[in-house]
Amino acid sequence: MPIMSSDDFSIHRQGCQNVDDGMPISDLPDEVESVDDLDCQCWDDLDSLAEIA
Repeated sequence: MPIMSSDDFSIHRQGCQNVDDGMPISDLPDEVESVDDLDCQCWDDLDSLAEIA
């Protein structure tokens, strides 16, 4: 499940070490159209948004 950081609203994977606190979100924002739109390195091992569940 993705987590949105409360500090800067960036989106991270659950368990990501780069986010201290945040809130779980059920859906990615509409602006996210590919894994490349997610800035954190915690997404680097995924090839597509379809792998996010």
